[in-house]
Amino acid sequence: MSGKRRTGSDTTPLLGKQQQPLHQHRSHSLPNRTSSPTSQTLSIEMASTNLSASSSSLPLRSVFLGVDVGTGSARAGLFDENGKLLGSSSSPIQIWKEGDCVEQSSTDIWLAICVAVKAACSIANVSAEEVKGLGFAATCSLVAVDSDGSPVSVSWSGDSRRNIIVWMDHRAVKQAERINSSNSPVLQYCGGALFPEMQPPKLLWVKENLKESWSMVFRWMDLSDWLSYRATGDDTRSLCTTVCKWTYLGHAHMQQNEEKDSRNMESCGWDDEFWEEIGLGDLVDGHHAKIGRSVAFPGHPLGSGLTSAAAQELGLLPGIPVGTSLIDAHAGGVGAMESVPVSDSEAQVNDKEALCRRMVLVCGTSTCHMAVSQSKLFIPGVWGPFWSAMVPEYWLTEGGQSATGALLDHIIENHIASPHLANRAASQNISIFELLNKILETMMLDLKLPFLASLTEETHVLPDFHGNRSPIADPKAKGMVSGLILDTSEKHLALLYLATVQGIAYGTRHIVDHCNAHGHKIDTILACGGLAKNPVFIQEHADITGCPIILPRESEPVLLGAAILGAVAARKYSSVHVAMKALNAAGQVIHPSKDPKVKKYHDAKYRIFRDLYKQQLSYRSLMAQALA
Repeated sequence: MSGKRRTGSDTTPLLGKQQQPLHQHRSHSLPNRTSSPTSQTLSIEMASTNLSASSSSLPLRSVFLGVDVGTGSARAGLFDENGKLLGSSSSPIQIWKEGDCVEQSSTDIWLAICVAVKAACSIANVSAEEVKGLGFAATCSLVAVDSDGSPVSVSWSGDSRRNIIVWMDHRAVKQAERINSSNSPVLQYCGGALFPEMQPPKLLWVKENLKESWSMVFRWMDLSDWLSYRATGDDTRSLCTTVCKWTYLGHAHMQQNEEKDSRNMESCGWDDEFWEEIGLGDLVDGHHAKIGRSVAFPGHPLGSGLTSAAAQELGLLPGIPVGTSLIDAHAGGVGAMESVPVSDSEAQVNDKEALCRRMVLVCGTSTCHMAVSQSKLFIPGVWGPFWSAMVPEYWLTEGGQSATGALLDHIIENHIASPHLANRAASQNISIFELLNKILETMMLDLKLPFLASLTEETHVLPDFHGNRSPIADPKAKGMVSGLILDTSEKHLALLYLATVQGIAYGTRHIVDHCNAHGHKIDTILACGGLAKNPVFIQEHADITGCPIILPRESEPVLLGAAILGAVAARKYSSVHVAMKALNAAGQVIHPSKDPKVKKYHDAKYRIFRDLYKQQLSYRSLMAQALA
């Protein structure tokens, strides 16, 4: 992830008018934030003034607010009772990258949220009185705070602002290897092994390398849990975050899910032996106070709602219900998984079976592949099965690619033709991706080729530039490019871009095939996120996987998923799944090509894709022997 989270008006072209966002508050890059806290305060005050002036004459509605913190920005979106986006806004967040270490600041993120929420309310002409529920989603980054809630540094620099280890941070590769050697039973619920992006390896790294910080931390929290804690003062953790990133065994609460009233539950899903065995037994102390003494299903109302202090900072009213949070990709699943055409949903007699045939791709800086099942499926190299971590009462399977939007950024920005191409795109008022897609179309016509994909006949990309998360689960995997020549033209960059898109899509095919070989029956894909607005990206995924791809009606499904948490917390809906059925809606459907030549071509390239990793392993072995 050059660390950008792909957003609606970022650098990805839109597929159609129904995907157009209702706002233009987007960040195009990830530089350090240039605005000071003072300028942010001014922005908040201006937005607040606009809010009161613009909304005073409008009738009151029931509106639900979703907040999503991605890798590069904090975003806020407001939705009506039909799941329609009324308006949204974003504000950039600071990020520090030094080698494998990637860090952020919880103080900076909260300030950005305040800016985004007030601006979104102003844009949507929504008054504070109309906001009836609030939900948070965020990357699965690790937050450290002391007993006063102040940030504790997790950085070699000692800078206390840098109290978040970002999800994509790979400093804990060795710690993950040691943890995996324990062969603990909890690992079977993580695809057989922990990835360095999960929280236990990162916690162990801090304990071993930053002893002073380790002794100061009073709470270790997933970012989305910290946001809900910051908003309500309630330290209850989400089943989504704890199960998916902390090895919490959510199925310990299967019986409690049948109870009528939602409530927070004493955390009985921690495996104390696991924590003690890996050298983190001190986190078991105090009934797991530092990592989660109580948990709740996503959407459970927290505390007494929004605190007075948080309400004042956000420009909202105290007491607004706040739902237990979700990881951002999982919020995308909640905001998209029921987005099927009406005719399809009416024809499906077995609604549960139909749901289990879908996979949601949340395509941004990285891509997450979310599928659910009624029974638990253990799939080597794929995270899960996670019970009730996304859709209540379903087991979640979570595949992923650690760098997709980030990889495309990397490929483009590091090509010598990139600056000139960017200037051309800017002069035409289009994104660089739109211009690349036009170049590809022209090349295909000039060469009289039968279809666009055939341009990359001699260029092949293994997209594991940040390791392979699924299904190989090899954090040491490297990216590979076959077919480079002495060409620095824009056309060459376009070919490399297309081959990279295809490599990413072959990775998705690998995940889908692997999941289906272990019990899933995935035949439909729903895609959301910035990359889903790129027609070449989506068509290549459809052709390569052989699955139709449905795009949600709303352009911001992650924000919708977060807003659904607020709607459930406000008792507008009895459960997250009921809310999904009511508020999800389908947009455009992209079908695979019916040309058998296209399938034959991609089948051949997929074989090359699989062989590239096998070759890498053989090279790795040869060099290890040479250095032994």
